[in-house]
Amino acid sequence: MRALLSPSMMCADIEKLSETLKTFGECGIEYLHVDVMDGCFAPNFTLGTDYVKKLRELTEIPLDAHLMIERPEDKINWFAPRHGEFFSVHYESTPHVHRALVKIKEAGARPMLALNPHTPFRGIEHVLEDIDAVLIMTVNPGYAGQKLINGTIKKIAGLREWLDETGNGRIEIEVDGNVSFANAARMRAAGANIFVAGSSSVFDKNFSLRDAIKKLRDAVA
Repeated sequence: MRALLSPSMMCADIEKLSETLKTFGECGIEYLHVDVMDGCFAPNFTLGTDYVKKLRELTEIPLDAHLMIERPEDKINWFAPRHGEFFSVHYESTPHVHRALVKIKEAGARPMLALNPHTPFRGIEHVLEDIDAVLIMTVNPGYAGQKLINGTIKKIAGLREWLDETGNGRIEIEVDGNVSFANAARMRAAGANIFVAGSSSVFDKNFSLRDAIKKLRDAVA
């Protein structure tokens, strides 16, 4: 599968948002990762419905909305999912994960199931037909700038092998958490193809935005 970049918008400078989105468009960025946290499921409050609306006004790049919220099935419609966008809900966030995934699909978006670092992937066996991708958290949800949990690299590789062996090779794997240039290469080798790029890569202050994007693309080529 082709490697795709999904910059984490919680790391973007709000004062330069229009400029940043223009650069993303010129550089062919595939998705914009929008972290939505409710202070309950994840220990932080982040981007919400108004921010999502503004992004859609400013760019045609599809969103990759990551709902780190409790009972997401009751709130998906707040974000008016659109065709071509990814919407991910956490396996751990609701006892009705299938209902949440169906709501995403019915809205026309692409369902993705997110797993915390220590959640076994085999537990998702019975919803595989309802998803287009799996999001592997490589840090615990909540904050940017965390250290990679090394065991998640093996988890990515195990998931990719399992999906292929069970006839689910169409399902993509996204990774989120300390996706640095070096870590991204390891994640790509393990089988990931969508990379949530934050402060350790695309928004690394040691590089211009364009140079950082090129460097990350080279790392996952």
